Amino acid sequence: MKCTTTLCVTLLVLAFGAAGAWAQGAGPTDPQIAAIVVTANQVDIDAGKLAKSKAHSPQVKDFAQRMITDHSGVNKSATELVQKLHVTPEPNPTSESLQKGGDENIAKLKTLSGAAFDKAYIDHEIAYHEAVLNALDKTLIPSAQNAELKALLVKVRPAFVAHLDMAKQIQTGLGKSGA
Repeated sequence: MKCTTTLCVTLLVLAFGAAGAWAQGAGPTDPQIAAIVVTANQVDIDAGKLAKSKAHSPQVKDFAQRMITDHSGVNKSATELVQKLHVTPEPNPTSESLQKGGDENIAKLKTLSGAAFDKAYIDHEIAYHEAVLNALDKTLIPSAQNAELKALLVKVRPAFVAHLDMAKQIQTGLGKSGA
């Protein structure tokens, strides 16, 4: 899988939790985690909407719909939780980088069509979900102070694993079909 500059930067920021942004080993605050979660999900929803309309393969279209549905559900849960806790998501270098990377990915995908689109979308989804899982495990879950926020992060983790596995299966299928 090729790693574009934008994707690599986004993945590094996700993986290391904007290393310089968190003070001396402290992770992000709960409001910052909330912003990261909402942004990460919205980026994948936006890519899924584009893929649903542009994908060539029925499997890629189905996967895109699953991303829209599942990530919309996570965002709904996260939004309800932050409202319940009276927490305002706080933009931060990680959430801002995620949004920028997502916008750049959409711009790149818009220039592609057919099998090239399908491959680029699925390759990005694999790298993105790997980075999100890494961020969940190494930064977000350990840094969450509120028990309900931490529980939400733990609860949604298996869905991200399932998405990664589905994307890898589709990637294998695309390679075999020559698409």
